[in-house]
Amino acid sequence: MSAALTVWVKGIGLWAPGTPTWHAFCEVATGATSPGEFQRPAADVLPANERRRAPESVLLAAAAAGQAVTMSGLDAATLPCVFASAHGDQVITDYMCETLATAPAELSPTKFHNSVHNAPAGYWTIATHCHAASSAVSGGEETFGAGLLEAATQAVADDRDVLLASYDIAGTGPLGGMTSTTGPFASALVLSPRADGAAIRLDITPEPGNSAHEASGDAWMDGITTSNPSSFAVPLLHALAVARPAALRVAAARGLDLHIDLNTAP
Repeated sequence: MSAALTVWVKGIGLWAPGTPTWHAFCEVATGATSPGEFQRPAADVLPANERRRAPESVLLAAAAAGQAVTMSGLDAATLPCVFASAHGDQVITDYMCETLATAPAELSPTKFHNSVHNAPAGYWTIATHCHAASSAVSGGEETFGAGLLEAATQAVADDRDVLLASYDIAGTGPLGGMTSTTGPFASALVLSPRADGAAIRLDITPEPGNSAHEASGDAWMDGITTSNPSSFAVPLLHALAVARPAALRVAAARGLDLHIDLNTAP
């Protein structure tokens, strides 16, 4: 067994269909209410003009990241960040593939600009004036776990707080058929190597394995969990919402799991 990476959760953000904020998700997770109507991601951290032009993937990532940083009380400008997505912006990728195949001279420079995998990280760092390191991670079906491992490793190795944002959107066209992503989802965590008053500790241990995604029995939550790779974070987020000790496994690569012990402060 590898040594555990111990990090503390200082901030959480989330956007899902029916729960556009972490607070709304907590109310559903604890049974206080039911999912509501679809709401556009409120990426308030972005300037108004950027919000109007930004694609859905950017809005999702910025909305979740903004919530997490606000909860943490930290300055986004100082936070290293990890942005994780299995497929990036599938709508734009599908558009580019179709346009290149049928009318390449008509390819939109703006669409191309937003097609790169680190576009959300770029929007975020520019909007928040962040000069700390940023990373863009893609790991297929194991993307959320890969991003979590990267962010936790950075936090412990560099002894500083790190922002993780994981996001994916529904696929479209032939690409959507290949990826089988059916809905949008984004979450974010601010992880710290120190408690500093944080109430929840994660002990993350990489171990050999290939975890499957087990149904919880909650139809809405299971539907979200299987909608795209980034939503495989839902079991961990549910455990954070109910704030009770738990042990979970999250796939971080083919043949590699993260065993996560979630502990709450006494």
